[in-house]
Amino acid sequence: MIMRNMTELDMYLFGQSTHYDIYKKMGAHLMTVRQKEGAVFDVWAPHAKRVWVVGSFNNWDETRHEMKRLEPLKMGIYELFIPGVTNGDMYKYLIETSDGKLLYKADPYATYAELRPGSASIVFDVSHLKWSDQNWMDTRAQTNPYEKPMAIYEVHPGSWKRHPGRDDEGFYTYREFARALTEYVKEMGYTHVELMGISEHPFEGSWGYQVTGYYAPTSRYGTPEDFAYLINYLHRNKIGVIVDWVPAHFPRDAHGLADFDGCPLYEYPDPRMGEHPDWGTKIFNYGMSEVKNFLIGSALMWIENYHVDGLRVDAVASMLYLDYGKNDGQWVANKYGDNKNLEAIEFFKHINTSLTGRNPGAIMIAEESTAWPNVTGKAEEDGLNFNFKWNMGWMHDFLDYMKQDPYFRKGCHNKMTFAMSYNCAEKYILVLSHDEVVHLKCSMVNKMPGLGKDKFRNLMVGYTFFMGHPGKKLLFMGQDFAQLREWSEERELDWFLMAEESHRQLNDYFKELLHIYRKYPSMYELDHSWDGFEWINANDASRSIFSFVRKSKNGKRNLLFICNFTPVERTDYRVGAPTKGTYKLVLNSDESRFGGTGQKRPVSYKTVKAECDGRDYSFAYPLPAYGVAVFEFNYKV
Repeated sequence: MIMRNMTELDMYLFGQSTHYDIYKKMGAHLMTVRQKEGAVFDVWAPHAKRVWVVGSFNNWDETRHEMKRLEPLKMGIYELFIPGVTNGDMYKYLIETSDGKLLYKADPYATYAELRPGSASIVFDVSHLKWSDQNWMDTRAQTNPYEKPMAIYEVHPGSWKRHPGRDDEGFYTYREFARALTEYVKEMGYTHVELMGISEHPFEGSWGYQVTGYYAPTSRYGTPEDFAYLINYLHRNKIGVIVDWVPAHFPRDAHGLADFDGCPLYEYPDPRMGEHPDWGTKIFNYGMSEVKNFLIGSALMWIENYHVDGLRVDAVASMLYLDYGKNDGQWVANKYGDNKNLEAIEFFKHINTSLTGRNPGAIMIAEESTAWPNVTGKAEEDGLNFNFKWNMGWMHDFLDYMKQDPYFRKGCHNKMTFAMSYNCAEKYILVLSHDEVVHLKCSMVNKMPGLGKDKFRNLMVGYTFFMGHPGKKLLFMGQDFAQLREWSEERELDWFLMAEESHRQLNDYFKELLHIYRKYPSMYELDHSWDGFEWINANDASRSIFSFVRKSKNGKRNLLFICNFTPVERTDYRVGAPTKGTYKLVLNSDESRFGGTGQKRPVSYKTVKAECDGRDYSFAYPLPAYGVAVFEFNYKV
């Protein structure tokens, strides 16, 4: 009993991968048909012989509610309206395969799911979510993200904070998390949060990167309404939200997408194309229109239905290269005989163009770890049309340098300057992410050489270079107060460390960096141009000192950075001045509140005509061990 929910036009667009509201058609949707309230179910299963809907509303009866295969038959969409189904009812699809096997599958388009280890889908109406963030959304639509500050706090909700002493896992709900996270983020000065592990996933240890529910916020922390509350609350407090999104692969869980209708459907049928040997996961078939539409619809659903401001796309390199993580014989070359996945390239151009075109101000971020060209280039110029790319090269060079004993840093000085040689190639985000503080890689502070206080002073000067360097910024939770242990998804951060002076001082220092970053347009409005950056001295390897300038568009309130990466005090230090005038000290890492000596220093420094660093004017500034100084100045016209 049903009027057609999925029309012929819907199916045509689905078959062209251009049904951008597909999540409003596929899956389970509450509706009234012939004055009877219930839900309509639609599922794509072209290889299935028969399909039933089983659930809490029919006592999981395997034969009561058989779905009808819609015309045209080749599309393979099954549909059924069931009276009496209400919000919160659980269900699965029972699929009879072509060889007579029976599979219980969760709904690929489900908007909500049973808390693991359960794996049923849940009927949940997400078409009437409550929003009060219109000011944020209107402003976002008129914002150029490249010229605005972006300091991202990467956070895993389940291990950020937990309620102690409870019988369950102690997770904060989305609503509790909203209030606590907002308070911390606002105090620190971050502009955005990036949320890990939001899409439904069965295995905690995957951190949310092996997804079974591409349209469902995880039920670990509440309902879809609760998740919408989190986004709305952050927006009301002027905090942007980025969500991790994983179109690269999916797990083999029996209830998931793998061999969905008894045959490879969402994955490539050839295992050399459709499987990741190292990860044990399946690879989406980017050449199948319906699969592309499934992924595009998921991305648009997060942006349009949940008001998310951007998606960080995981493992882009694994999608672009056919031989990624594979040996000879484990992959198939493209029609030109090389290793580029032409279908994935087209998919990226399609999704990035359509998503940002439909949603001005929304952003797509690529975690891409190779030198693939034009990741952030325009699609019409053969780019992939991402807004930003994670700068993994900068991250590796930076950490390699920071791990060195200060005595040996002079031997790898170029690791800190190399990124500027390609800074204009893409629009970058500098990242110190969760991947760098797990699997025996040590936390950020324990990567630092030395003992005790030296580790903290090293990290302070490193963070200053990180924040001063061109590019948007991302830091993983816990690293802004020098978490000692590596991150684990099984416990909350070691917030008790904030009671210790050294951790509190480092947290205060990073907070100061964030506030300076947001206060001065010179720190972000010309990130991707040499017009916004200038080395004062990039070659002071013997002393391991870097000095550089961040410039504003109007020539005012520029910042001069000096970073000393050794424990050696330089009482005779002098810095070349880019212009004659007065330089105001706005950050001094030697202040007692940051754990320094507390030695009093003048606020203003006037240049004198004395050549230094190839400049006609300069000024003296006695530089402490591991000393950082940042000065504000205006260019003389």
